[in-house]
Amino acid sequence: MSAVADKGGGDFQGIKLLLCENPLPPIEEAIAAAQAEARRGNYYTEPYSAPLRELIAAKIGVPERHVHINAGSELILRQLFGQLGSRVHLLTPTYALFPEIARFHSETRLRAEEDFSFDLARLKIPPDATLVVIVNPNNPNGGTFDMAPLPRLLEEHPGVFFLVDEAFIGLSGRSVAPWVPRYRNLLVTRTFSKAESLAGFRVGYAILPETLADDLNTHNDAYPLARPSQAAAIATLQHEDKIRARTLQLRFWARELAAQLRTLGVRTFPSETHFFLADFAPRDADTIAGSLRKRKILLKPLNDPRLGPGYMRVTTATPEDNARFVLALKELLRESRET
Repeated sequence: MSAVADKGGGDFQGIKLLLCENPLPPIEEAIAAAQAEARRGNYYTEPYSAPLRELIAAKIGVPERHVHINAGSELILRQLFGQLGSRVHLLTPTYALFPEIARFHSETRLRAEEDFSFDLARLKIPPDATLVVIVNPNNPNGGTFDMAPLPRLLEEHPGVFFLVDEAFIGLSGRSVAPWVPRYRNLLVTRTFSKAESLAGFRVGYAILPETLADDLNTHNDAYPLARPSQAAAIATLQHEDKIRARTLQLRFWARELAAQLRTLGVRTFPSETHFFLADFAPRDADTIAGSLRKRKILLKPLNDPRLGPGYMRVTTATPEDNARFVLALKELLRESRET
């Protein structure tokens, strides 16, 4: 499935477990800030979203010059791959966008037998690699990496850029964004789409070496965000305590949902986020997803032939919608046994 299918779900009306969207709406402060700025929509924002850049830099503890902002992190990822991604090394399975936009890629496979965990100290970098991508927490399984070995990798491979995609860092994991000023080959990308519930506002950012951040900023639209989007992001950063409380709730819902699937004979893998990887084998994930869609429930088959046809990523919805999903799945599995 292409990365485009990860966005939006089209005009589907029902329970969406296919995406890694947050089932909770933006916090009230973000909604109010966006509404207030909508009235000023006839004016541009400050160039390069200066107030948001300043706040991001202060929160992370890096100079503002290291921050690049764009309308969604996918644009930034495409920019970085366009400049640096001639030969990319991935830890797979990974975000579906990366194999699509890499001109050439090699892989280190994460193994189901090891619950998709991996010690970065064992990572072997191909001699011709230009960019190594580490997704932390990883998508599609939701596990985290111990980032302690990363400084050694950065120092041993000074000619290779290491991109750490921290799209889900608000849910779990250790951020390496504060390390960027120390290493000229470390890049970190982030988004407000996940823990912060601002997917529809399209706010992404990166912490980059100064020369690269300067280059992206000077070759980008000087006004990358709409006023409501910038205001919502600023308000969200000003209330991080609320976001942290909600992420605990999301992770609890995901653990509960995974436990319920296991009672139905579905194998689930450890996750520290609001989504997890499930193996419905010996059943076919495409068949199950098609049947659930008829019941107004949308899921994403992984379609990774090296893993097998039973794999799907499942994102938690609210407890009420999760209960409807489990009931529909139970009925579907019972029908399949009776036929």
